[in-house]
Amino acid sequence: MSVQRSIVIGGGAFAGLALALALRQGLGADVPIIVADPALATRPSRDPRATAIVAACRRLFEAIGVWDQVADRTQPILDMVVTDSKLQDATRPVFLTFTGNVEPGEPFAHMVENCDLIDALVERATTEGIDLRKDAVTDFATPGDAIDVTLADGSVVEAGLLVAADGARSKLRERAGIVTHGWDYDQSGIVVTVGHERDHQGRAEEHFLPSGPFAILPLTGRRSSLVWTERRAEAARIVALGEAEFHGELEQRFGLHLGEIKALDKPRAFPLGYFVARSFIGERLALVGDAAHVIHPIAGQGLNMGLRDVAALAEVIVDAARLGSDIGQADVLERYQRWRRFDTMAMGFATNSLNLLFSNESTLLRAVRDIGLGLVDRMPPLKNMFIRQAAGLVGEVPRLLKGEAL
Repeated sequence: MSVQRSIVIGGGAFAGLALALALRQGLGADVPIIVADPALATRPSRDPRATAIVAACRRLFEAIGVWDQVADRTQPILDMVVTDSKLQDATRPVFLTFTGNVEPGEPFAHMVENCDLIDALVERATTEGIDLRKDAVTDFATPGDAIDVTLADGSVVEAGLLVAADGARSKLRERAGIVTHGWDYDQSGIVVTVGHERDHQGRAEEHFLPSGPFAILPLTGRRSSLVWTERRAEAARIVALGEAEFHGELEQRFGLHLGEIKALDKPRAFPLGYFVARSFIGERLALVGDAAHVIHPIAGQGLNMGLRDVAALAEVIVDAARLGSDIGQADVLERYQRWRRFDTMAMGFATNSLNLLFSNESTLLRAVRDIGLGLVDRMPPLKNMFIRQAAGLVGEVPRLLKGEAL
């Protein structure tokens, strides 16, 4: 393997840190890997959110040596039910059920609290000798066969590749002149953790209400994480309510099937939209995660899509390095883009279509979709296909998502 320059990753959240660890595993200690993000100064993490990690991405975390550090604090999703109703309906009939396993003994997803996973990734990265910088990437230039990356402290790193993992409002994507295409949904996702009197038994629930999906995702203990979609103005009104008024709105949607409920943290609202970068690559630059694409949370795939980017990019880079190729050259990065582009567009189309189909007041559409859900529920092979698709185990699956080391 030829000597390679440093790799700089701008962004120290899930995608950036997971990519750094995957590259360290595949390239060894001779290639310096730098992760630059001011958020790395905040430890331990204070992120109150939780995330569903699908089976393929759990295998990635196992392969890079992180999953064992958080496994005893995760909640497997053992089954899932889908309902469709109006807010005022007295009952919520179940139209679709999924058992939670993709393989015997392997749940299709686990709920993980963000702070636990981020801290485990940082700890592992430190152990592996990855250079964690508490400064943002502020500029870059590509003279000749390298990319000069400038950090906020004024230091300049001569790198072979820069990876933009700095989120939906990526400064690196903007600096590279890569435009995005998409639209705003005029919806916000309200996120809050709820405690409840009875055990959820590992069941996830997705209630399709006219304003959008209301997802109840099980956490450890008698707690659940909610991702609650409302029109943007209504979401702003709800999160601004006092404790008692918010409880009333919450109870109306959550119901009492798990007994008495209580919000355990302050609800927050995040604007929802869809966009895809016109290109996932630039000159010695690759985009991963939200920097490359943002989709609706209706299928819970946003973060997992970013981790699929990580697995594909890491494999492309490691394969190129082992062949003695320059990891930042155009044909290497083009392989990554071809690999991820179709999957990203297909998932974006699917989530957008689901949102249009379910987030409306149409009685006719409701009848059609309920018949469709009922038919799927009676076809186990089709349900199994959907589960494997959601778990990230369909198509050209990168080695890390199979649990294989690079």
